[in-house]
Amino acid sequence: MKNIVSLMKKIIISGFLLYGYNLIAVNFNMILPINVITLFSVTFLGTPALFALVLFRILFL
Repeated sequence: MKNIVSLMKKIIISGFLLYGYNLIAVNFNMILPINVITLFSVTFLGTPALFALVLFRILFL
């Protein structure tokens, strides 16, 4: 039960992290969509995954 609660906390924190990034990035037109792929990549890999997603957005899109 503790593992499920811990995972839910990480998912919620990751969602807020992506939302906070999008609030800042809207000025630069660099919004990342908050979907299952981005949410779970930031949940399991942390902030390096967020930086990787931003770098991918800059280089390839």
